[in-house]
Amino acid sequence: MGIQAFTKLGNTVTFTANTSAPAAVQATSTTLGGNQYRIINAGTNIVFLGYGTDAATAAANAGNVATSLPLLAGTDEILSFVPNAYFTGLTASGSSVIYVSPGDGL
Repeated sequence: MGIQAFTKLGNTVTFTANTSAPAAVQATSTTLGGNQYRIINAGTNIVFLGYGTDAATAAANAGNVATSLPLLAGTDEILSFVPNAYFTGLTASGSSVIYVSPGDGL
């Protein structure tokens, strides 16, 4: 069995992380149980990514370093979360644009 390249399977969403978290966005997968996401931090600041099964959980997770996921500036990651997850993020200063695409593969 070979490694499968990442295949986009849903809507790409975007938000601009700032020192106060914007409204969470939902990345909806077109496959049942899809839980992988390609996440790009196109900015120059570390973003503390909040995620969850609903917008309120994503916002709460972004506001807490212990429950957020730090994304280094300029990174492109493929990560696994719950299906149809919500995302938002905070920066310590400045802003960074984040892109999230649900899919499958590496």
